[in-house]
Amino acid sequence: MKSDPCSRRLFLGAAAWGGLAWAAGKCLASPGAFFIEEPVSGAVLNHRQGRQSDAGLEIEVRGVAPLEQEVAVNGQPARRAGNAFRAAVTLREHENEILAVTEGFAGRQEHRVRVIWDRNSRPRYRFSIDDNSFFLRDIVQKQYASLFDCWYLAMLRDLNKKYGTKFVLNIYFTTGDDFDLTQFPDRYKSEWADNADWLKLAFHARADKPDRPYQHASPQQLAADFDAVAEQILRFAGEPAYSPPTVIHWGMVLPGVLPVLRDRGVRVLSGYFQKIGGLWDVNYHFDAERSEYLSRHDAWMDFASGIVFSRVDIVCNSVPVENIVPTLAPLTEDPNTAEIMDIFTHEQYFWPFYHRYLPDHPQRLETAVRWLTEQGYQPVFFHEGFLGVPV
Repeated sequence: MKSDPCSRRLFLGAAAWGGLAWAAGKCLASPGAFFIEEPVSGAVLNHRQGRQSDAGLEIEVRGVAPLEQEVAVNGQPARRAGNAFRAAVTLREHENEILAVTEGFAGRQEHRVRVIWDRNSRPRYRFSIDDNSFFLRDIVQKQYASLFDCWYLAMLRDLNKKYGTKFVLNIYFTTGDDFDLTQFPDRYKSEWADNADWLKLAFHARADKPDRPYQHASPQQLAADFDAVAEQILRFAGEPAYSPPTVIHWGMVLPGVLPVLRDRGVRVLSGYFQKIGGLWDVNYHFDAERSEYLSRHDAWMDFASGIVFSRVDIVCNSVPVENIVPTLAPLTEDPNTAEIMDIFTHEQYFWPFYHRYLPDHPQRLETAVRWLTEQGYQPVFFHEGFLGVPV
């Protein structure tokens, strides 16, 4: 059974989703409805979604308007067919406004959306690893002469040497037992700096437990934990090795917390945007409409916070080696998911003492990055430029 379009738009909310809620007292799906349907406000568009030239990115704008009313989009007449309208618009700036206007019995109606043109987009991938703490404890306990005497970092360096892969390691303040970041020495600082072009450290949470620590946390709590981890990273690794976090533990924070993250340099946050147990989850409390949109698009710009939200394409510890490529390959065939790959895994599955240890975990990572490299994807850090490319 199809969902009721009126209830879907009402649930969406005007403030949350580019103004698509109720217009002139009528449901947007009614015969008198007027709105831009595609692209949605916050869409991140690249050459795969239009025709790019020196003049800009030409895209098609689609929407709904009352029958027999003329519609202009960015000042140009739109084509009509029934209650649908279409128009070609050329995006010329990084951030662009699209304005649709019609005049009719209800007077002048307008609908505006803002979209991002990823002007310098190219096929790229970002690799981040969550829940890191064990490798730091291992280095402290073993007192290695080099960071890369730790087999975990040596493995990541091997992948970097073979494929150029860049990694962001989201770390905890403490393992929850006998180790915290204050114990990590600063004598490796020059080595961190020497490898900062491909290896970064970032905040993830204070500790692994409890689960979902920031799902309903105050801005003050998240800020305190964030600053405690950032302070230690800067102390022992230095600014070159520091990165904003790629994801907050469990991918759930309240909307009122986003300014705290923005003020601390966060420009991109990743999430699953999947239905888990029938509910959208690991989605930063987004409503169903935005979660569903992100479930089938690379990214979406939240203009309210200034943060881009990226959909994780694969969690390597959850996908057997033989399924890595079959999971990634279909994404390359859809223009909405083909350009940017957000690759992800968790540290604990590398360690034999962990109860869910995966002996083939390194092979899963190499299978993913090898295949992406063969397909022409280049490694990036999302916090550099716009999703890893110049603006």
